[in-house]
Formats: sequence, C-alpha cells, structure tokens
Amino acid sequence: MTKQFMFDALRQAIDEEMEKDDSVFVLGEDIGHYGGSYKVTKDLHVKYGDLRILDTPIAENSFTGMAIGAAMTGLRPIVEGMNMSFLLLAFNQISNNAGMLRYTSGGNFAIPLVIRGPGGVGRQLGAEHSQRLEAYFQAIPGLKIVACSTPYNAKGLLKSAIRDNNPVILFEHVLLYNLQENLPDSEYFVPLDKAEIVREGNHVTIITYSRMRYHVIQAVDTLVKEGYDPEIIDLISLKPLDIETIVNSVVKTHNVIIVEECMKTGGIGAELIAQINDTCFDQLDAPIIRLSSQDIPTPYNGNLEKATVIHPYQIIDSVRRLCILKV
Repeated sequence: MTKQFMFDALRQAIDEEMEKDDSVFVLGEDIGHYGGSYKVTKDLHVKYGDLRILDTPIAENSFTGMAIGAAMTGLRPIVEGMNMSFLLLAFNQISNNAGMLRYTSGGNFAIPLVIRGPGGVGRQLGAEHSQRLEAYFQAIPGLKIVACSTPYNAKGLLKSAIRDNNPVILFEHVLLYNLQENLPDSEYFVPLDKAEIVREGNHVTIITYSRMRYHVIQAVDTLVKEGYDPEIIDLISLKPLDIETIVNSVVKTHNVIIVEECMKTGGIGAELIAQINDTCFDQLDAPIIRLSSQDIPTPYNGNLEKATVIHPYQIIDSVRRLCILKV
C-alpha cells in the first residue's frame, strides 16, 4: 500500500493503461509540458512523447470531435477538460456523435472514449467555472457517467473507463484532488455501474456522490453520537444508477435523504426520486428529502457561494426530522 493524492492516482491510471496499450492517448489544453491544470498528466509527455500526450488549441468542439473520430478508428482517446464547464462547447459532439454513433452505425463503430476533468463548486471560481454538468449529460443515450470521490475509486474507475468500449464521462471534483489515501500496489479496477455502501445503518438511507460524500460523513459522525444509525451510499455511477443497491437499502431503512451538489431542478436527485418511487414506493415511511444546490448561477462572493450548496448541519437537521420516531 502506498499513500497517494487523488491527482497522482488518476495519473497512475493513465500511465498504467498507456504503458499496456499503445492505442491509449490523451488530448486537451495544457496537458503536455505544463502537466495539466491539476497535474494529472505531469511529466507523461517525457515518457510517451507529444503525439500521445497531445496539447490542443482552445477549441473543445474541435478536439472532442477529433477524439471521437480517433475512437472510431480503434484508438482509445482520453479527453481532459481543463474545466468540465468548457465541455458545453462540445455538447453537440458528445451527444450527437459520441453517444449515438454506435447505434446509428448499426454497431459498426465502437466509441472507446473517456472524457474527464475537474468540475463542481470550488472556492470562488465564479459561475462559469462552478457548473455541475452531470445532469446535463445524464439524459444523453449511449453514455456512461461516473463521479469519483476517493483516490482509490478515482484510479479504479479511470482504468475501467479506459478499457470500456463505450463513451464514459468521469467527473472529478475540483476540491478533491489533494485527498490522500493508501492505494494497493497491485493492479485493480472499480466497476462503472456499482454504488458503494460507505456505511451500513438501519434508520435512514443517505444517498450522495462526489464531494458531498464528505459532508455526509461529517454529519453522520454527529448523528451517530446522538443515537441515529444512518446508511451512506456513494452512487459513483450516475448513469446507469445502481438501483439494486439503493432498493436493498430502502427496504431496510424505509427512509431516504438525497444529498447532492447538483441543482435541484432536473438534477441527479430528481431522477433518483423518480426511480425509487417507480421501484419501491411502498417501502417508504415518509417522502424522500432532497438536499440540492440552489437553482442559481454560483456566486463569486465567498459567503454567497457557501449559501448555494448543502452543508453538514442541513443533513443533520433533515435526519432528525425524518427519523424522530426511530430513536
């Protein structure tokens, strides 16, 4: 076991897969000699050269389209978005090409493409650099979407995504790159379609993902001292949702709280509520509580920015209200 930062874990995943497979390459803005905005590709150009660690112009639509074309020919491109918000410029390529070509070609083309990079609400990055695009892309057929939350699952998910024959979007949170964790020295993979049960419990199922995992854990530390017994599920897979794991938990706890950084309107939480109601509504003792970010552009002002996202005290209050009869 070796202690690693999350950005190093991601770098190791890329390095290992590039070493094993000559068809894997990375492209994006400032990923070569500069090493990427968060140093995920630091020094890889020295080992693999400028044609496999490919610096691109500031033209997301062009280089994302180029990556999709490369995937159609049998290569395995990894697109790094300097900030995931910028990939809105490539929305057409991702939706109309990456997501659809396998289907519209009658299966003649596979699109083994990974799109990854930083997103989420940082610390005063402004509205255009604080967007959460997971809900934007969730509605697109043909995509797989995952969100890493620890160095361990970041590395395992990226390795699995690189080897998958479908387009995969990996969301990394801008505030989690400096997390540290002991990682196995041997090779491992994390499945792209499974949630993680972070903590088992009986009183309430708290479903979350990405950075909010740590707000939930902080809240649960307080709740356990008060006698509550929450179960924590980190979704990891945002598309497809691991509804089997979620249903098994709901059958046990009969209460659900969803904690997300995504916006409330049309967010991941909204889809979760729909699927839970479709599959196990009769198991619920109370309506599902959804704790989501405010439906406004993220303010630059630090205090206003904090007010737009969910904090541990809100999770604690919600559990107390929902589970008052169970303690």
